[in-house]
Amino acid sequence: MPSAEIITIGTEILLGEIVDTNSAFLARALRDLNVDVFRTSTVGDNIQRIAEIIRETLTRTQIIITTGGLGPTVDDPTREAVALAFGVETEFRPELWDQINERMSRFGRIPTENQKRQAYIPKGAIPVVNAVGTAPAFIVEFEDKCIFSLPGVPREMEYLAENEVFPYLKKRYNLNGLIKARVLHTAGMGESVIDEHIGDLELLSNPTVGLAAHYGMVDIRITAKAETNALADTLIAGVEATIREKLGRVVYGADEQTLEGVVLAALADKGWNLVVVEVNTGGELSRQLAATGSTFFAGGKILSSIADAQSLADMLAGEMKSHHAEAALGLVARPVQGRSEVDIVMVTPVRHHAETRGYGGHPKNVPAWGANSALDLLRAEIA
Repeated sequence: MPSAEIITIGTEILLGEIVDTNSAFLARALRDLNVDVFRTSTVGDNIQRIAEIIRETLTRTQIIITTGGLGPTVDDPTREAVALAFGVETEFRPELWDQINERMSRFGRIPTENQKRQAYIPKGAIPVVNAVGTAPAFIVEFEDKCIFSLPGVPREMEYLAENEVFPYLKKRYNLNGLIKARVLHTAGMGESVIDEHIGDLELLSNPTVGLAAHYGMVDIRITAKAETNALADTLIAGVEATIREKLGRVVYGADEQTLEGVVLAALADKGWNLVVVEVNTGGELSRQLAATGSTFFAGGKILSSIADAQSLADMLAGEMKSHHAEAALGLVARPVQGRSEVDIVMVTPVRHHAETRGYGGHPKNVPAWGANSALDLLRAEIA
């Protein structure tokens, strides 16, 4: 199985002006092709530094994919940097210049002289036509290795990856297998406690099992390598069954399922509408519920302060009455001596429950943590 690394090029990424989404797209796609991604890196628009990281990466991996730096301006240095890394010059390719002219003519424009730079690629490189943009891509082959340089514009990068990179890699490296992942979502149990329950599974080699903590939730990723989808599914299913048996109701969903979606689906099964009253949370719980599009979230109020617990109870009762709701969640976040506390009030046709939970993480994470804690409390009640 070949290994790969992804290098994103652009000073604007290093400065935090834009977010690198290209690496995530490529990493997921390469995983599905049964290619191990060992590392992703970001480097600014500097020829020497780009060449240096390419040389370094070539010592440990077979496949390099770069994104960015293929535009027409002087701060688009990828072509020159790749050429420097391989000790060659760049050379003008008339066919690429013809492609650029053709693309520009579609917009009723004549290419500027600086766009001619885009028709230069490292000597001996294989040109790749960009059917959705003006920046040609290229491949450099070296022994059993290759470097594929793609534009940084996500739409162009994704098109070229799907139509040029992945077919090329499948053929060159005879990629027949695949890597498939399934993510189980949990709530109500901390990462360290989950680790105590399933630590033995985290030592497996295929499938592999890993944990990722979020605000009041933990994801469990099961990743299998196999020759076919069916075999990968079988490998994953066995481990998933064991995890569900060990953790029980702590597992609330998988893959694209969300905690708020699961809760609202359970409310829909009962025919219950939900209202919320939030205090000092910035409306995080309401935002999560509204994002589902479920009509069983009837709305509520978002406040910056409230007098006391009785005021919250009265307000919840009022919201339930005005919205004809059967269930309600109240959430009050407040700082307490260097940490945070969240009061959660839950009302259903079955019972009324109130509790206070402490949170020692960063104060900015309190709204998300509190929202997920409240949703999980309601989930336990109605599941």
